[in-house]
Amino acid sequence: MLTKTEERKPQKGEGKKRRHPGEDGEGGESKRRGGEEGKGGQGDGGRKRLDALSVGYFRRVGERLTEGFEDNEEREMFVENVLTEVKGKATVVSMDQTGSITLQRLLPLCSPDQVATVLAELGGESGSEFKAVSCDRCGGHVVESAVRQISRWTESSATTEEEEEESCGALEAQVLSLSAKERNVAPQLTDFEIPTAFWYELKSLTETLMDNVNLSVIDAVASVVFQTMLTVCHRKRPKLCKQLLKRIMEYLTSRNAAPGVSPLLVFLKDKASSHLIETIIQLSHKSLLRDLYKNHLKGQLVDLALHSIANFPIQRLTAASAKSKLFLKLFDELIQGVEAILAAGHMGVIVQLAESCAESEEKQEEMMQCLLRAFHCAEPGSRHVSCLPLFMSLITYEVYYHSDTAEGNIQTEVPLSSICYHGSRLVQALAKFKERSLLLSSLRTLSPADLLTLASDPSGSHVLQALITTSSDKGRGKILKRLEGQYVQMACSRLGSRVLEAVWNSATVSHRQSIAQELVLIESQLRSDQFARHVWAKFALSHFIHRRAHWQEIQTGESKKRKLFSDILE
Repeated sequence: MLTKTEERKPQKGEGKKRRHPGEDGEGGESKRRGGEEGKGGQGDGGRKRLDALSVGYFRRVGERLTEGFEDNEEREMFVENVLTEVKGKATVVSMDQTGSITLQRLLPLCSPDQVATVLAELGGESGSEFKAVSCDRCGGHVVESAVRQISRWTESSATTEEEEEESCGALEAQVLSLSAKERNVAPQLTDFEIPTAFWYELKSLTETLMDNVNLSVIDAVASVVFQTMLTVCHRKRPKLCKQLLKRIMEYLTSRNAAPGVSPLLVFLKDKASSHLIETIIQLSHKSLLRDLYKNHLKGQLVDLALHSIANFPIQRLTAASAKSKLFLKLFDELIQGVEAILAAGHMGVIVQLAESCAESEEKQEEMMQCLLRAFHCAEPGSRHVSCLPLFMSLITYEVYYHSDTAEGNIQTEVPLSSICYHGSRLVQALAKFKERSLLLSSLRTLSPADLLTLASDPSGSHVLQALITTSSDKGRGKILKRLEGQYVQMACSRLGSRVLEAVWNSATVSHRQSIAQELVLIESQLRSDQFARHVWAKFALSHFIHRRAHWQEIQTGESKKRKLFSDILE
């Protein structure tokens, strides 16, 4: 097993080839049997294990490590020889008790790039094999020992700057591969009651964090730990959460700043600490939010909303205060800078302001009038009917309709276009206002082709669904009248079919009958279409054709149930 690798270099000061202690000729036998490892020695339910000769070898390696080395050269040669034997079977060695103990002791003697090589083999090409090793009772200790070597990531024996950069980055890349996950995968969270003893540990950890609260600001990774701890304590130990919130805020507001300027303003504009402040705002009680505004943010909201980083905590503050009187003060201050905020492209602030108006049922008329002015469709009054396309596209009247003058009242027919995500969210928020006649009037001026565009657009479909489903039966009927002739195309569209189903669920029996009457004319097309066939089944259109009276009876019953539940919920 060691015949070739151990005789690679001469021992310093010796006249013969270097051999591992305790080598007795078994190495060659083990080398010849190398292909048998992990096959014949299976146990523990199919678990791969090292053969006896390999176990003996790693036990002798452990004994040699205990003896120590005369100099660095001897140590480096020894490490290199052992890693050569580990290569190709790192997983089996790590998951064997003797191999695991030996590797744990060997890794601190390895260079960072050697540690990275071991991790690369343990994780496989994609890093997917890390889980099996990490969850193993022996392999997990090896992975832990390897990850601990990240503290030496800048150590390198490279001779050039390029080699040094590559060497340093190797271990970093492997640790990231071990810790990273797919960005689009939602974390699996389980809410359960933990043993009582765990709560004492949580309290101890919280107290430790409070003693080291400065890390929450100066270190981005530590900031995430504080955010997580706040979230957990908020859900499970509210009193502990309040203590931690108080301690962090005391620290943030006690730092030195320019005379007359709150130090919190500096932290709000910092990428790491702003995330922490967002969490603090979301979890704070009303009195803390009032103090935050009164002593630190009053008069600064528009400037912060214009900042590329600070605008996000302002959004959180606007959302958190929606149900309190504080929102009225925030609104009065932010409304003064709406056009500037729009120009800066920080639409999240505007959308959240509208959503908080809807939630609080306050300042809705002022919000709508401010938006009409911002998009230049407030005066003359004839421009009001243009508000929906302007809001959805976030484009002013002159630009959208290619008008040369703000005073001009000549409106040309422009096909609906440029619907954007934030524009859609803005209109969805406005659709929750008590008074939404302007939006509905604007919707009814859209051509059938524009309505179809709206229904088939990823962002626009949500707008159409919100406006139709929140309308009265009479208002909904007017919109559905405009949609006649478009139902088949909607049914055959991925997004349009969903809007059609939402409309159906909120429609009266007479409206459903009109929709069904149009759809059944193209039966073969609908039943063969990947989206429309679901519509056909959910609307029970076969019943509509062959058993009309029964269909009508079912729809009437559903309508009565829906109205009953609606009355109960109201």
